[in-house]
Amino acid sequence: MQQIPAKIPQAITEKDLIRRAKQNDYEAFEELVRRNQARIYNLGLKLLGNREDAADLLQDTFLRAYNALQQFEEKSAFSTWLYRIATNLAFMKMRKKKLPMAHFTNPKGDGDASFTPEYPDWSKNPKADLENQELKALLEESIAMLPGKYRTVFILHDIEGFSTQEIGRMLNLSNSAVKSRVHRSRLFLRDKLSQYFHAGAKAGVN
Repeated sequence: MQQIPAKIPQAITEKDLIRRAKQNDYEAFEELVRRNQARIYNLGLKLLGNREDAADLLQDTFLRAYNALQQFEEKSAFSTWLYRIATNLAFMKMRKKKLPMAHFTNPKGDGDASFTPEYPDWSKNPKADLENQELKALLEESIAMLPGKYRTVFILHDIEGFSTQEIGRMLNLSNSAVKSRVHRSRLFLRDKLSQYFHAGAKAGVN
């Protein structure tokens, strides 16, 4: 990913950059790109799984943002708006490419918005150190197998750190729908990781 050199001082706020960009100041828009391109590229890499598609997504996202900038009402952070554009474009790419995905059944209680999902703290198990390349590869492979709508919500929530409410606004989903998708994704990944630890435990016994 090619970095855009800074032409505008960092002290200038995002709000001022947006105002200037809306007045056709292209250098201001370039600075908005520079400040946000890494996170959009990394999101694309996580969602689409390869650098070429991530680079295309980055370019398409900022082109779409530039053309729609006058419609940005600034009710959310600029980065949140970009994430919404990027995830919608990523969905389109996923559908066109027909990426391989897992199919999983609806677990009991999935529609209950009152649950408080807890992702297992694998770090309590020495074998679960995410620096372990084998485990990291398994986790990345398992995330990639999630159906697109679940993968996106899981990445935005558990990896990127967005709140349920922020993701709901990005993707036009209710809070309960976001929670449900996060929950189902965690169940799927927990099952995959549990299989890994179970196989490791059996190997240790033999």
